[in-house]
Amino acid sequence: MKLVAALVALLGLGAVAPAQAADLPDLGGRTIVAVTENAYTPLNFVDPATGEGIGWEYDAINEIARRLNAKVDWQLSSWDTMIEAVRSGQFDVGMDGITITDERKQQVDFSDPYMVSEQFMLLRADEDRFANAKEFAADPELLIGAQPGTTNFYVAVYNVLDGDEKNPRIKLFETFGASVQALRAGDVDTVLMDATSVRGYIGASPGSFKALDEPLGTEEFGFIFTPGSDLVEPVNAALAAMRADGTLEKLNKKWFFDYNR
Repeated sequence: MKLVAALVALLGLGAVAPAQAADLPDLGGRTIVAVTENAYTPLNFVDPATGEGIGWEYDAINEIARRLNAKVDWQLSSWDTMIEAVRSGQFDVGMDGITITDERKQQVDFSDPYMVSEQFMLLRADEDRFANAKEFAADPELLIGAQPGTTNFYVAVYNVLDGDEKNPRIKLFETFGASVQALRAGDVDTVLMDATSVRGYIGASPGSFKALDEPLGTEEFGFIFTPGSDLVEPVNAALAAMRADGTLEKLNKKWFFDYNR
């Protein structure tokens, strides 16, 4: 199935020889202030059993810090303020399944891509009014839920609908999770998301959702940093080592296939 194949296509570009921790920069116990939203399953979300933030990005950054001899101070921010907060230096590194774009590169520095995923349409499990994006667009009664300023919003505008960012068929929500709850409640008819999150929501609520098998676009995720940050090169070195030694593949298996929410 395309969805599973696209789920966690970790990039092979820029492959390097395996690096041991001793070959990586030593940050001397430095504290890295990291920020996320805790609303993008399974990359970052709240563990219902403990109330703690968990997910792929948590594990990845914690492992990067371990390899670089650094500590992580985890903080939370809403999506709409996160990029500016990192740009201004309030946080050292940010993550929330953030797509690397030329526009965002004008505001923040990016790490190398750590994941590539495609956009899919998440539907209620009993949805039978449309079978692809073209059929969805043709029915003026159907609505899309989206979070403003996200890749999902822009794909909805330009890949599904008519290119009008004020199209009333797009209903905006403050958080990504709220748009999914609106889909569940029948207030909207689809939510666009990358394949990682599709898998997370379907796994978290069996029988509630399904996804169309038609990808709408490809995106690369990267960690964001304050412009000119001296952390970019060390983090990229650690990512390369984790890719080479299979650690990233293990995180994929843990969070996208084995974890039962």
